[in-house]
Amino acid sequence: MMMAGEGFSLSGPPAQLLVVAKQAAADVLSIISRVPAIDSFSEAGQTPEAVAGEIEVRDVVFAYPTAPDHLVCNGYSLSVSAGQTVALCGASGSGKSTLVALLERFYDPQGGAILLDGVDLRDLNVRWLRAQLGLVGQEPVLFQGSEPVLFQGSVADNIRYGKAGASDADVEGAARLANAHGFITSSLADGYATQVGLKGSRLSGGQKQRVAIARAIVRKPAVLLLDEATSALDNESERVVQAALDAVVAETRRTTLVIAHRLSTIRNADSIAVLSEGRVVEKGTHAELLSLGGLYTRLVMAAS
Repeated sequence: MMMAGEGFSLSGPPAQLLVVAKQAAADVLSIISRVPAIDSFSEAGQTPEAVAGEIEVRDVVFAYPTAPDHLVCNGYSLSVSAGQTVALCGASGSGKSTLVALLERFYDPQGGAILLDGVDLRDLNVRWLRAQLGLVGQEPVLFQGSEPVLFQGSVADNIRYGKAGASDADVEGAARLANAHGFITSSLADGYATQVGLKGSRLSGGQKQRVAIARAIVRKPAVLLLDEATSALDNESERVVQAALDAVVAETRRTTLVIAHRLSTIRNADSIAVLSEGRVVEKGTHAELLSLGGLYTRLVMAAS
């Protein structure tokens, strides 16, 4: 009886673990069965044959699901003509990077609409839409090869991820345009075949960023999105990467949205939109905005 009682006393902890496992299994199954609001694998939606790159943001209202009561966009309106370079600036939380997330359809706005060439993004096929956009973020992600090799992790392969089936000529052309061909052929032992290492550890910050730029433009996107692409770099690397970005914009003349952390990098933009509390409060060229003496002037003075 003593041994039986001891056995019953030891059954408590496993029973508790079974309850925890049951709840965990329910959570996993609910995630697996969830139907996403934006399905990137869906074949539904329009796929126009040509894209000019005209963007129009109409009275967008948006709050992130994790903070539904905080409107990041509150009457956000902006027009970007095809081939135009427009820079977005403003304080943190004003909605700069949120526009990139909405353009990529990581989220849909709760109000208003975003149009590409006059078509609501929600009416376009998600995978097709994202293929028309080239994104360069603040912290580029490079992929490393593994043993056994499940995928390649060379410089060329990381650029080729931007366009399925890209030829060696396409890869080299994009690298030249991104001002990356020089360091790839002169500084890397195996050139384009050099393995980038874990998270691109074998490359410097400026080199990783230029590889990311090449990856974004190898697909020849209709719209190029630059989300604070130089803000994490030192001054010398920023100068080199900014020169690469300027060359890409000047040569391709594609629609470009630039989110700026350092205002010195956007002075030559065709138009600058100043954001505050989820809406555009000023818009114009660098000189025009300075003449207004408003928010942009204060931002420039604070940065100098």
